[in-house]
Amino acid sequence: MKTVGTAAERRIVRERAYQGGFLIGVALMAAVDEIVFHQILGWHHFYDRSTPAIGLLSDGLLHAVEVVALVAGFFLLLDARRRSALRAGVAVAGGLTGAGLFQLWDGVVDHKLLRVHQVRYEVDLLPYDLAWIASGALLLVAGIVLSVRARRRTA
Repeated sequence: MKTVGTAAERRIVRERAYQGGFLIGVALMAAVDEIVFHQILGWHHFYDRSTPAIGLLSDGLLHAVEVVALVAGFFLLLDARRRSALRAGVAVAGGLTGAGLFQLWDGVVDHKLLRVHQVRYEVDLLPYDLAWIASGALLLVAGIVLSVRARRRTA
């Protein structure tokens, strides 16, 4: 197992742990969205402004990107671990930040600005939008708070 020598090297590898956690957080939130809302509940597809076949294709592309992000995130974490620089708090902070950012992006940009899909159709959207965006904001704030704490501990 290779260890990291200088403070600058440790910082770079610690950032890999954060980035790995971030990618895993994005991927896991995308997976929850894809599995629960697209497949189980069938409320929407990633892209709902075309035919059902295009909607299904867009879900498949989202799933492919999510798997790539998950694998890349794990490789970054494994590299940090191999170098004895993996800190769980840093990785968890990255994961929560990534999950929250994905959820906020989906709720604000995809749902409201681009309107590629809604959480659900033929219902009052306000409670769904508030819950969607609030959950993303909560995850993002938790990730930022943990990140600040982890950086203070490892500085």
